[in-house]
Amino acid sequence: MELAQALREVVGATHVLVDPELTGPYERDWTGRFGGRARLVARPADTAQVAEVVRRCAASGAALIPQGGNTGLVGASVPRAGDEVLLSLRRLNAIGEVDAALGHVAAGAGATLGAVQAVAKAAGLDAGLDFAARDSCTLGGVVACDAGGARALRHGTARAHVAGLEAVLADGTVLSRMSGLTKDNAGYDLPSLLVGSEGTLGILTRVLWRLVPRLDARVAALVPLASVEDAAGLLAALRARAPSLESCDFFLDEGLSLVLAHQRRGSPLQPRSPVYVLAECAARSDPTDELAAALERAGIEDALIADDTVSRERLWSLREGHTEAISAAGVPHKLDVGVPLAALGRFLDEVPRVVEAAVPGARAILFGHLGDGNVHVNVLGPDADDERADDAVLELALACGGTISAEHGVGVAKARWLERARGADEVAAMRAIKRALDPDGLLNPGAVLPASRYTSPPRGCSSVG
Repeated sequence: MELAQALREVVGATHVLVDPELTGPYERDWTGRFGGRARLVARPADTAQVAEVVRRCAASGAALIPQGGNTGLVGASVPRAGDEVLLSLRRLNAIGEVDAALGHVAAGAGATLGAVQAVAKAAGLDAGLDFAARDSCTLGGVVACDAGGARALRHGTARAHVAGLEAVLADGTVLSRMSGLTKDNAGYDLPSLLVGSEGTLGILTRVLWRLVPRLDARVAALVPLASVEDAAGLLAALRARAPSLESCDFFLDEGLSLVLAHQRRGSPLQPRSPVYVLAECAARSDPTDELAAALERAGIEDALIADDTVSRERLWSLREGHTEAISAAGVPHKLDVGVPLAALGRFLDEVPRVVEAAVPGARAILFGHLGDGNVHVNVLGPDADDERADDAVLELALACGGTISAEHGVGVAKARWLERARGADEVAAMRAIKRALDPDGLLNPGAVLPASRYTSPPRGCSSVG
């Protein structure tokens, strides 16, 4: 039986897409750099349908690319070989009742982070994770790449919020570990293995999400600084004097100029400075005095304080607006790296030089999360398939003692760098795990670990029709 017809029997005819006009929105990632034609798009409604789709694809030898909100930035959730089945999980969007006593909520992999935040808020709790793509990214995708965002400084990355998982393995077996027990060390912790695996070991279908207390008293400060070293000193003072510190991000003046032009607004701070830190504190009672004391301790005399929702959102729009402003300026090469705080100044100073040396005329816009050394490097100028600047930035991150991926994942964009970053022995162990759980290499082949079905990791764009 033809695979498309076999899958129609599982998910219904309207949820198997083969027309290029219908499959197109699923076939290119958010950056516009990565994409390809899918054999078809299947849209199951629940875990049972996912499992049956996986079984039928396995029987026909068809590779599967799982996709949530398609907000990824490393090409991990879009086709590349042209013969894969794209498995959209957006219909798995049910969210259960909040268990207020345990602080848990079960949600389908297709539920958006924003929807989970809303449910948590209604129960007097908080999701503990947030970033600009909240209303389009899905919980399954968040967990699959172990996303972090600004609030990871206090609450950790997605991994810290996973109290249980349900997933479908490559042969259609359903693993369900949704009890939410804090103490359960009976055997291997398979959910932890699946977190951050980017759909290469199993397809996540449900998540038991660990919530955090809701803290409605908030204050933010935008601080202009002369250097990254000053920013590191400010972070130290905030950590020592402001236990309510929840996030501490940074951006540079070039990025601010781009955002202000895109948003058609003036700078809230004059005169301008080379570096800006945006810190936010959250507590049960007003943390303004605590933040002010920490700023004074750090010798800060010029800071813009926002203690109400509207003014805080206006400050955060300067940081969160970077992504949209950069994309409006061109198709960026987006690199998500992590470097030790001690090496952050060197890294930020050298990125423009190595980018220009690799691709004359290219420029880099940098911003990120100061508290965990996560830097988002956005390179404008190179062609989509020209990775010379990417390689230079990743090499620099490793030379600074950092990592090639902090929260976006490896995907296909950085798969060929994995051994350089982790070493041959560790990658060999990863391959052994992959073979054990997916012996035929049908789950997201080419992502994270370059698969044998590709002669080399895919680069850049391919036509989606």
